Amino acid sequence: MTIQQTPGHVLPARSAAKMEAAMAVGAFAIGTGEFAIMGLMPDIAQNLGLSEPQVGHAISAYALGVMVGAPLLAILGAKLLRKHMLLLLMGLYALGNLATAFTPTFGSLVAFRFISGLPHGAYFGIAAVVASSMVPNDKRAGAVARVMMGLTLAMLLGNPIATFLGQHLGWRSAFALVSAIALCTLFLVWQFVPDRRDEPRSDPRKELRAFTKPQVWMALSIGAIGFAGMFCVFSYLAPTMLEVTKVSPQWIPFGLAAFGVGGIIGNIAGGKLFDRMQFRAVGLILVWSIAVLLFFPFAASSLWGVLLSMGLVGTMVALAAPLQIRLMDIAHEAPSLAAASNHAAFNLANALGPWFGGMAITAEYGWTSTGYIGAATALVGLGIYLIARRMKGGH
Repeated sequence: MTIQQTPGHVLPARSAAKMEAAMAVGAFAIGTGEFAIMGLMPDIAQNLGLSEPQVGHAISAYALGVMVGAPLLAILGAKLLRKHMLLLLMGLYALGNLATAFTPTFGSLVAFRFISGLPHGAYFGIAAVVASSMVPNDKRAGAVARVMMGLTLAMLLGNPIATFLGQHLGWRSAFALVSAIALCTLFLVWQFVPDRRDEPRSDPRKELRAFTKPQVWMALSIGAIGFAGMFCVFSYLAPTMLEVTKVSPQWIPFGLAAFGVGGIIGNIAGGKLFDRMQFRAVGLILVWSIAVLLFFPFAASSLWGVLLSMGLVGTMVALAAPLQIRLMDIAHEAPSLAAASNHAAFNLANALGPWFGGMAITAEYGWTSTGYIGAATALVGLGIYLIARRMKGGH
């Protein structure tokens, strides 16, 4: 079953485009805030006297914040208008990143990254529900993908710019920039997201009951495990380029930008694939993911090889929109919680990826071992997908 729209709730194309763009700016802020720490890992480690794997713990803390905040805030805000929730969540994101910019110690860095992660999943979840509920049914995945375009643009532009800024003005300036973008989002959402007083309010108990369905948990597991490989490689891109590719730090933003180009291509492709293939698109994307992750260790030794490889790894973002719509369909009684939980699952992947990669690096398997570990997680995700296809309701 899918979320149905009534003719009165379908926005004119121009109004829908403005609404999607406003929410996409928030996605841009979140994407820049989430990934900036990865490009600045060596700088943060040097400034605070830490090792790179220790900075990886701050990445995992952010992901843990998303996992806690996504379902919790979606439930707590179930009775609020979705527009008002978007404003509250983006305000919290601005504060969390501003606090990160002034953090004095490793402990406070971890704490503020956790706080910054709290609104992440709920924002994307509610934005996805808003976007998909105001376009025709056969355009839903495309609408969600356009909002998610802000996230992929953050990979292409926001993260490299934040890394460049952080390298030249200090890593704290990158998080101050994120806070400023989040504040701009508040104005845009207020202006362009419709204030629908007649929208259906969620019942937290009904939303929770939707999570008794096995297919919901299968979809979440695919995201949590199958997507971990992308973060396993991407989290350690900066030190890999320094230690394996043997390039100067000035090339790191180009590696991040290559990942962003791949992310944009993957985001567009993922929406189109799901609109055409439905759940089968997820299996195809996971097979592709295994291939590109296995390619990474062989490509990382040369500059052009690592740039090409990171572009290919970025295309794994294609998994996001299909799993988002899949969850909203099978948990149609709980669209906000389901969509938010999808981002909780992806950020469990964001926690698992750096953790698995950090263990391998600490065990001296080398920086490029992240590619093999990532391919293994994508393979497990593919296995979960195949089980879900064989289960009742796994069309």
